[in-house]
Amino acid sequence: MKDIFKIAWRNLWRNRRRTTITAASIFFAIFFAICMRSFQLGTYDFMIKQLIEAYTGYLQVQQKDYLDDPSIDNAFEASPELLKKINSDPNVKVAVPRIESFALASTGNLSKGVMVSGISPEQERKMSNPAHQLVRYRLTSQKIALILQDKSIPAETVDKIKSLENQSFISKSNLMTDLGLTPDDPLLLDKICKLTTMKGRYLQADDQCVLISDLLSKYLKANVGDSIVLMGQGYQGVSAANIYPICGIVKLPSPELDNKLVYMPIDQAATFFSLTGQVTSIAINLKNTDAMKETQKRLAYLDPVNLSVKNWEEMNPTLKQQIQGDSESGKVFLAVLYIIIFFGVFGTVQMMISERWREFGMMVAIGMKRGKLALIVAIEMLFLGFIGAVSGMLLASPCIVIGHYYPYTMTGEMARMYQDMGFAPVMPMALFDSYFFLQGVVIFLMVILASYLPIRSIMKLNVTQALHGN
Repeated sequence: MKDIFKIAWRNLWRNRRRTTITAASIFFAIFFAICMRSFQLGTYDFMIKQLIEAYTGYLQVQQKDYLDDPSIDNAFEASPELLKKINSDPNVKVAVPRIESFALASTGNLSKGVMVSGISPEQERKMSNPAHQLVRYRLTSQKIALILQDKSIPAETVDKIKSLENQSFISKSNLMTDLGLTPDDPLLLDKICKLTTMKGRYLQADDQCVLISDLLSKYLKANVGDSIVLMGQGYQGVSAANIYPICGIVKLPSPELDNKLVYMPIDQAATFFSLTGQVTSIAINLKNTDAMKETQKRLAYLDPVNLSVKNWEEMNPTLKQQIQGDSESGKVFLAVLYIIIFFGVFGTVQMMISERWREFGMMVAIGMKRGKLALIVAIEMLFLGFIGAVSGMLLASPCIVIGHYYPYTMTGEMARMYQDMGFAPVMPMALFDSYFFLQGVVIFLMVILASYLPIRSIMKLNVTQALHGN
């Protein structure tokens, strides 16, 4: 058997060009299949983290009727004992109480319906962490005009500055990256930062001010230091209205939330909505998201009479349906890709066999058994499949790592389409998981399947016809 492997390996490299072409077809097949699936799964994970992990949580404890009627009247008492029991679950990473309801926000002649979220500032750092999303810099038209007074700025940087008008940034590094600057331009970067700085701070537990989301602030034309009027309905029909100064602006990763969110300390929210010691939900993030439903069942026994525990799929069925629909369409597209790949590999293998047909006839004529010849060719195909699959996976690996940590950001109409659907126009790639190796296995099986007919032809080989090239 060892000799057969040696013969098969040497046969491959007797014609390097043919072997390279065949291996390349397999290589590109697995490379594109892995990259496509990685983009797809990475985008799903990003969507979930945007809307679920970064705000609503994978699970929420609610009053039984709250999901069907998200009214402030369906609040419940979040006692320290209840929070302690929730946090004691081995799969609970963090659990934070919230008061959430809707109100009308107004500044001057502008108004908009918003979601008011009462949070515990310190506990919320472990969940959505609004402090990390504070807007530090904003390129308004007035500030851009001041920056462009400096005639020493390169034309390329000028174009990028103009293209980022009215954009907000949460850090100096983000601003530097989007402007295409490098650490070699510290003076220019410092000047831009100085002119575009926004002063803002995070909430404190005893504050009587609010944080508002970035897109909401742009719509209401409200900045740090301005005041916002909130009007709504409190607990059991009580009127809720007050004026709050804006102490900071946060840029949320989800455009849907960024359009409407107002944060305030949970005690201030309780006063605004006339609640006493009650919350509308307890948001929970998990250590192991695969065990979400098992954790949900355990927490449901805490108070099955008054409370219910909902997972993100129940709270956000629209997102679940979008992911399922896109996943199914992606699988169909992947199946079409596999069919194209299969016929490409099949054609390449047939070409290789056709070129060697006279050689096969000669080998059988001098005494080699057809079964042994077919085995050698089968091993050659396995070698080719292995070389193509491994090289494709090796090249895809750095692409996946780069695409995960430096994701592709869409622009133009495609970006606007994603934003209209409530998602950030970003397409990260998923890191290594079972999908990575599954694509290699599928392509490898396709190579074996593509080799079936040629091997079958060898078993029925007619020596006379083969020697004549037929």
